[in-house]
Amino acid sequence: MYAWIWRKLPGGGWSKLTMSLALVSVIGLLLWYVVFPWATPLLPFDDVQVEAGTGEDAGGTTVVPGDDELPYSTTSNQPQPSPSR
Repeated sequence: MYAWIWRKLPGGGWSKLTMSLALVSVIGLLLWYVVFPWATPLLPFDDVQVEAGTGEDAGGTTVVPGDDELPYSTTSNQPQPSPSR
């Protein structure tokens, strides 16, 4: 197919290269601004479901960290440095 397009483009090598790059750009822009916006509502990317147990502790109360409290450990993956000799 690409060879057929290359043969059908008029001109020499440089003009064929320029026209083929312009053709690829036009097709890309057409996809980006026409086809993808049309297809976005048809795709399930915004259909997000959250499980019921997320964010709750064993007692059923919601766990909300305070403003100063980090919800993860800052030292578990980073061991204390050993003294150098």
